Formats: sequence, C-alpha cells, structure tokens
Amino acid sequence: MAKTAIVTGASRGIGRTIAKRLAADGFAVVVNYAGNSELAQEVVNEIRSADGEALAVKADVSNPDDVKQLFDKTIEAYGHVDVVVNNAGIMPLSSIAKGDVETFDKVIQTNLRGAFLVLSQAAQHVAEGGRIIAFSSSVLAKSFPTYGPYIASKAGVEGLVPVLANELRGRNITVNAVAPGPTGTDLFLNGKTQEQIAQLSKLAPLERLGQPEDIANVVAFLAGPDGGWVNAQVLRANGGFA
Repeated sequence: MAKTAIVTGASRGIGRTIAKRLAADGFAVVVNYAGNSELAQEVVNEIRSADGEALAVKADVSNPDDVKQLFDKTIEAYGHVDVVVNNAGIMPLSSIAKGDVETFDKVIQTNLRGAFLVLSQAAQHVAEGGRIIAFSSSVLAKSFPTYGPYIASKAGVEGLVPVLANELRGRNITVNAVAPGPTGTDLFLNGKTQEQIAQLSKLAPLERLGQPEDIANVVAFLAGPDGGWVNAQVLRANGGFA
C-alpha cells in the first residue's frame, strides 16, 4: 500500500514542487490549498498524468475545524497518514515601529497558529514510523527590517519542533523543520525590484537564489528512508545564506 503525504499550501511555489516530488517518490499526495481550487487541481492533474495518486482538499490551516477535516478526508480517502509537510505560509512585511497589529496577527495566525494546528493533528494521526515536517525560514538569522512579524512566527515554529519530537517519543516518528533561504517563488519575488532580487541572489556563497526543487529535495530526504535518523532539527536549506 502506498504511503500518504499531506502537503499544506501545495497549490503553488515550494509546496507545489514538494507535492510533485513526493508523488514521484511513490506517495499518494493530498494537495491542500486555502483558496485557489483551480491551481490545486492543476497540481493533482499533473501528478495523475505522471501515473501518481493525488487529491485536492481545501482547508485554512489557521482554522481548527478545517485542519481536522483535512486529516479526516485524507484518512477517508487513503486510510492512513504517513508524512505531513506544513508548508503553508504568508509573508506581508511591516516595521515594528508602525505597530500594525492587524498584519502581525494575520501572520501569526497563518504561520504559527497554523503550524500548531497542523502539528497537533499530525501528532494524533501520523502512523508509526512517519514523518512530520514544518517550515521555518533562514531569514531568522538576518533580522532584516520589516520582517518582524514573519520572523516572530517562524521562531515560534522552530520552538514547537523539538517539543513535539519529545512528545512523540516511542512512536518512531520524526519531527523536523526546513528553513529555506531566498527562493525563486511568487511569495518571495512579489514586491521586490530586480535590483533587490539581484542583491539577495548574491548573499549566499553559491551566489544564486534557491529553486523550489532545492527545497523539495530536502523535504524528500526527510520524508524518505534515508532521513529516519534526523529528528528535532531545523535544516537550513539556503546555499550558505545564513
């Protein structure tokens, strides 16, 4: 029986590439999306056209009922959950001095509350020998101005990972996070000038932006047989950016 993976925020960007990579590795993939059903169905169709198995499920990761339904529908369709990748996230920027509580709350709600809810359901449902993979960010090491809400949310995620790893002692389930550096996705590129993108591309010693495939490779390693001895870690997949 094929193993099953849930990938949140899988309709675009890094999540889309992760979903396709895990499907290529033999997982039945649940493609979670928050709003754009057309994009999510595109991912499902691409996976199926490559002889993979996939299903699109709408759920807002910040909503407890939605997250529960995401897991319920996965189990209903495939009988079990083996890997959970919580990639869903947002990145509106705002300076701390501005005191924009609305932006702060929105980022915390999706990135940190969402991670908490997904990790909670994963802890309840992932089968023995399974993998739970959260997403942080390598920008934590840089403390760039206007990234306060985003960095606070991702620092919180990094705090949850080792705690859950300890809570799952005895079940042979690993809990890790992947922390990408600058990666060429819409989330990262939107609102930046060509000059800013060029500057950020040069920050890593490898002197390029990451590609979604670079991040999907790390997730595939953690989700696969070779990643079984990595636990309670944050893997900074960033080309040496930080």
